Amino acid sequence: MRRSAALVLSLTVHALTLGFFVLGVSTVVNSSAPLLSWLLGILLVAIGVLLRPRLGRLPADAEVLEPAAAPMLYGVSARVADEVGVPRPAKVAVMDLATAAGYVRLGVRRTPALVVGLPLWLTLSPRQRVTLLASAYASAETLDGLIVAGALSTLGEWRHTLLGSEPLSARREADLTMAMSLGAWSPSSSYNAAGVLGRIVGRVLGWPVLVLEHVLRRLAPSGDPRAAARRRTLMLRAVSEDDLAELEELVAGRSYLAPMQAAVLRGESVEEIRQAALTRSRLADDGVLTSAPGSRLLEAAESAVIDSELSRHYARAARGFGLIS
Repeated sequence: MRRSAALVLSLTVHALTLGFFVLGVSTVVNSSAPLLSWLLGILLVAIGVLLRPRLGRLPADAEVLEPAAAPMLYGVSARVADEVGVPRPAKVAVMDLATAAGYVRLGVRRTPALVVGLPLWLTLSPRQRVTLLASAYASAETLDGLIVAGALSTLGEWRHTLLGSEPLSARREADLTMAMSLGAWSPSSSYNAAGVLGRIVGRVLGWPVLVLEHVLRRLAPSGDPRAAARRRTLMLRAVSEDDLAELEELVAGRSYLAPMQAAVLRGESVEEIRQAALTRSRLADDGVLTSAPGSRLLEAAESAVIDSELSRHYARAARGFGLIS
């Protein structure tokens, strides 16, 4: 019921956005007053553009890797995607300071892309790397989630436009300069009064937007147990329950972070940091493993090749590891 209500509300918001486009074009085409119709039509289309749903895009600090430069990373990304049952990523990007991985769909064409945080990736065993990729793929947004997220984005734009406007700092500085220079001869501040009136009107018209956004956030299925169960089912196609529990504990406790940052402060190289992480991964309850835990989807030798592909990116990212908190 909540999911259906969220979808209906979201589709209503999207229909309103589309209505601005249609009304703007119709005004330009059908009006008998060319100048007025063009001005009004362009305004309505501009509002539609402002309120359009924001499609997925990569973070500004993400660097897309060329397939030829990282064939092994693209290969394991594709194998895990096939196992989980999602489209293979057409792009794989890395982020220097991110401590997670994500799977997003980009632009109008919904191009699948994988984003990997280097600090976490550097410290994971081959088996944990597969678990991280499976977790990222399973958390991909569904069509329902995309529709709701787009509606929330539109409502956020409305809220910012109606309630977030403040007097421009440049205007305030100009008013102060003119008042100090011209005194009683400074220009009338009637335009400032108009700005205040505009903000009052925005606040009066903005409260329904706030209510609508709040209701939609409450209805959004992000915390839906069925969605969580679906994600877990997808992850278990590629990894085991024990693998998931191990990665969740590692990420939640961030136990990998302090040793890595301490190693950077000691001046250790990326290779030394990687070897220390692999050594820790070999520790088991009943002894020490002869090699880091691997996976049928990523063997230890293949994982080492990926490290070679990312060596230049590791070296750059390591300089900022101390900034992670």
